[in-house]
Amino acid sequence: MKMRFFGIGLVLILVVLSSCGDYNKIVKSTDYEFKYKKAVEYYEDGEYVRAGTLFKELVNIYRGTTRSDKIYYYYAKSMIGQKDYLMAGHYFKSLVGEYPTSEYAEEAQFMVGYCSYLISPKPRLDQQVTQQAIDAFELYINLYPYNDRVDEANRLVDELVDKLVYKSYLSARLYYDFENYKASVIALDSSLEKYPESKYREELKYMLLKSKYLLATKSVAVKQMDRYSNALDEYFSFIDEYPESKYKKEVMKYYERASSLLNYREEVLEKETNIN
Repeated sequence: MKMRFFGIGLVLILVVLSSCGDYNKIVKSTDYEFKYKKAVEYYEDGEYVRAGTLFKELVNIYRGTTRSDKIYYYYAKSMIGQKDYLMAGHYFKSLVGEYPTSEYAEEAQFMVGYCSYLISPKPRLDQQVTQQAIDAFELYINLYPYNDRVDEANRLVDELVDKLVYKSYLSARLYYDFENYKASVIALDSSLEKYPESKYREELKYMLLKSKYLLATKSVAVKQMDRYSNALDEYFSFIDEYPESKYKKEVMKYYERASSLLNYREEVLEKETNIN
């Protein structure tokens, strides 16, 4: 039995060595038609590393020829097979830019967005790549509005936009959690303006109202009245939009306190005016 397994193992080793030897000969070959043929075979067999290595060389060899776009396409697809989405996206984008009328241009434009989608980071990180994916998909939708992939592109755009909305929410909330209410007001206002349909809208508006109120309480006297007035304006906006909000009791307290302080201040100013 041991001899049998030893024999099988030896055969496998010889096959692998032979395969490696054949591949090395292909890499060193200057017969580029043969090299192209073998690269396609490797790709179709799922040997993406070998295929990619050969196509990488062929990209430069066949640049400017009628086969150039096809080699770009195969090389980018080989990178997809290796999960190197950054490099794949780069070559799909190059294909679209250099060969906009290619038979592969439509798929390549979709894949530019899809590669960026695949490397889009978690919401707490910088979302530049996420925006790039959205831009690429939106360009695809505009260029090919009747293509079968449009529905998928729209679905992926929605998913990516949700990530940007969440990122915006997290960024605004960060200032709020650290009780930096001046910065919080700016960030919350910006988030609501940029994403008015945000699913976090009620919470964002609540935090904005609370931030404005607490900012007023911590302000120097000369700025307090204007800031309490801003808090009241925010209260009316909030309660008009969310009359049955779960935050209703709490925001009512801010309204009552701000109103009371403003009324008191007006009474003081009126008395001072009468005395003068």
